[in-house]
Amino acid sequence: MNESVYLDYAATTPLDPRVLAAMTPYFGDVFGNPSSVHRYGQRAEAAVDLARETVAGALNCDPEEIIFTSGGTESDNLAARGAALARRRAMGGGRIHISKTEHPAVGKTAEDLARHYTFELAWLENDETGLVTAVNVEKSIDSQSALVSVIYANNEIGTLNPVSEIAAACRARNVPFHTDAVQAAAYLPIDVRALGVDLLSIGAHKLYGPKGVGALYVRKGVELVPIQTGGGHEAGLRSGTHNVPLIVGFAEALRLAAEEREARVQHVRPLRDQIIGAVLESIPDSTLTGHPELRLPNHASFAFKDVDGNLLLTLLEGAGFACSSGSACKTGNPEPSEVMAALGLSPDWGLGSLRVTVGMGTTPANVDAFLKTLPSLVEKARALHRR
Repeated sequence: MNESVYLDYAATTPLDPRVLAAMTPYFGDVFGNPSSVHRYGQRAEAAVDLARETVAGALNCDPEEIIFTSGGTESDNLAARGAALARRRAMGGGRIHISKTEHPAVGKTAEDLARHYTFELAWLENDETGLVTAVNVEKSIDSQSALVSVIYANNEIGTLNPVSEIAAACRARNVPFHTDAVQAAAYLPIDVRALGVDLLSIGAHKLYGPKGVGALYVRKGVELVPIQTGGGHEAGLRSGTHNVPLIVGFAEALRLAAEEREARVQHVRPLRDQIIGAVLESIPDSTLTGHPELRLPNHASFAFKDVDGNLLLTLLEGAGFACSSGSACKTGNPEPSEVMAALGLSPDWGLGSLRVTVGMGTTPANVDAFLKTLPSLVEKARALHRR
């Protein structure tokens, strides 16, 4: 077995040692509750305030527009559920617009709103690369629209959506617009003023920060109904004692991602391009999923005809390579993912999905070893599938 090679950075990233160093004092010496008025609480509160300013700086917004959450999933839930309910309360809008390529944190929330709160789901069209255009959004929305949510960078296939164009179309119709930027934040600009979004979700563990923490940007003037009530933390939108060490770590990870973005992109993009080119050239009946150009710089994703993706993952793990079959949330599901179906892939193709994502710890030697091993494992998985 080869030395283990991690190629699943879209699922999670290792914690940057600099982030751990920033967090460490808040696991011990600075242990106060930020809501307490004494000096212990004040030191913790100061750390949260500084972290909020740091996150706001990375997003080019005001600190008051940042709501700390437990991660991308909670941010998506608060945005989708909170905005839709608030919109209906204020204006009576009852329609939610999303695509079939959204992350389940948005998709399942929208379905829950339809099931339990009688919202109508309007599915936005996407092309064969998973791309949702502003024109399609503009054709779909009207006075009954409560929310549009379109992912910035797709976690499963890497496609980048034209978020600023979609935001402009929504703003022209006065419809709140949310984007899930959890995958995007590690490598793409997330200037919310330039993007023009009303709501934007991010999470720390996709950009070398800790798991269990994230944020939701809420533009001033956008109303939300809180989905977690209690002591009134986070402007009354997300009650619960602040997790100070994780919030500090999240802010530091985001600061580093913004500061080092260009260098990180220059490291991962050639590795991604090498993987895409070699796989398509060396493996018969293979296709790239997602957009060939408008995609995350570290993200390669494929479909192989007549291959069981989960079996291929098992073979890769045995050979020392950690990858994913589509979304990590779909691993173990014997059916093609909703995203594969949304791309129009038939089951004989859609079941054979593979996601390969590189990161700052990936070396050219890692990629060479992977590309040397993959073709034979695909052929083995294909032979076993056909039995």
